[in-house]
Amino acid sequence: MFREMKKGLSFLITFISFLSMEAQKEELDPMITDRPDATESASTVKPGYIQIETGAYLTNFEKDGLEIDATTYNTTLVRIGILDNLEMRLGWDFTEEEYTYQGQKLENILSGFSPLLFGTKIGITKEKNGWPEIGLIGHLQLPFLAASDYRPETTGVDFRFAFAHSLSDKSSLSYNAGVEWGNDSPEANYVYTISYGYSITDTFGFYLELYGDLPEDSSANHLWDAGLTYLISNNVQLDATIGSGITEGQKLLLSAGVSFRLPK
Repeated sequence: MFREMKKGLSFLITFISFLSMEAQKEELDPMITDRPDATESASTVKPGYIQIETGAYLTNFEKDGLEIDATTYNTTLVRIGILDNLEMRLGWDFTEEEYTYQGQKLENILSGFSPLLFGTKIGITKEKNGWPEIGLIGHLQLPFLAASDYRPETTGVDFRFAFAHSLSDKSSLSYNAGVEWGNDSPEANYVYTISYGYSITDTFGFYLELYGDLPEDSSANHLWDAGLTYLISNNVQLDATIGSGITEGQKLLLSAGVSFRLPK
């Protein structure tokens, strides 16, 4: 196992070095990612490029005596630049959930891939004269590609507007507002996010975020998270996040990931 880990680490270092050299050769601007926070960026991927954003996270929920530990081993979003203001998006997750009720661990474990996410992002306007950069994002959640444990009967739909303001050379404010339908429910679920980002150095960044959802017929959920990003090169970024719920439900969120842009 140790030899395999060394091989994997050597491959990752070589791959990152290759992407770094390509970024220097093509003089690309630092990429803008849609992870690690819940706030989607308003920017699209440059035409002809593919950006892959992946990672893993652990969440712990507790409500009415039921505790859920969910581990998502693979949360991947592939963004493909089509035009100057258009990208295509594919996403999928592999999750495992364990349940404990009133201190007793239950035997049933859910695991498998979630519905495939297929969608697009459209750049509407660039930031200008105090007005924010604006993007529109929409997805279909295709149930027939999901594992049986996570397969809904109907196709999910979501869309949101993404906004971004530059506050200074080092800080920015981004926020989203949208709505989603899923989990075989006709109930609309309104979602919001607001995230403050600060560049500590040219490579290290920090963010603090508030986000949540407001179902039509259920109680609202409000959460927070905070994290760090590290830009290895203009084409490679690492991230780490910690968070929790403000309302009853989520007790802990831990996440880490990597994003990279493939050269032409």
